[in-house]
Amino acid sequence: MIDLKGRKRAAPFLQPIAKALVKVGFTPTAVTILGLVVTVVGAFLIAGGLLVTGGLIAAFGVFLDALDGPVARAKEMVSDRGAFVDTMSDRFGEIAVWIGVAIYISNEPVGAGGLILCLVAMAFSLLIPYVRAKAESWGAEGKGGWMGRAERMILALVGVIVAGIGMRYGWGEAVLYGMLWVFVVLTGLTVVQRTRKTLQQLPG
Repeated sequence: MIDLKGRKRAAPFLQPIAKALVKVGFTPTAVTILGLVVTVVGAFLIAGGLLVTGGLIAAFGVFLDALDGPVARAKEMVSDRGAFVDTMSDRFGEIAVWIGVAIYISNEPVGAGGLILCLVAMAFSLLIPYVRAKAESWGAEGKGGWMGRAERMILALVGVIVAGIGMRYGWGEAVLYGMLWVFVVLTGLTVVQRTRKTLQQLPG
């Protein structure tokens, strides 16, 4: 998972940016909220049919959200409250992106099938962190699986951006529909992986 392994590799690149944000007065919560706002703006643009622009802006919002942890460590402001705000921001950001995609699809020939896939995709996106949270509340480890938040957002937004490019040439809808199917399958398997791992750790 990128969430588990990628953060250490990205740390040397994120820390200088985080320190720069600290110098200009940003707090971890401010970075979290800014990232969410930018992501929501991108989602609105996706809903309006600007897939490439909206996808890029939403991706920038996700990148900003990745900076709140380094900013918190740089300011020595790591707290449970901050972690909770970050978690809620992550969920709202994912929901916003899927609502944007669903609104766009509702006006396209993909129709009801695409909307159902969006609904299932969003449900699995929320179930994955839920399984982890529930597992950890019982003292088990709920991490793992193929589709952490980073993987989910990368797949969804890259799919949206590529689909936006493809709309000019007639193959964008196929890319978008394909991305939805891949997303649903991989996130569904991740829910199964985390559920199985949790059950293995819990007493009978």
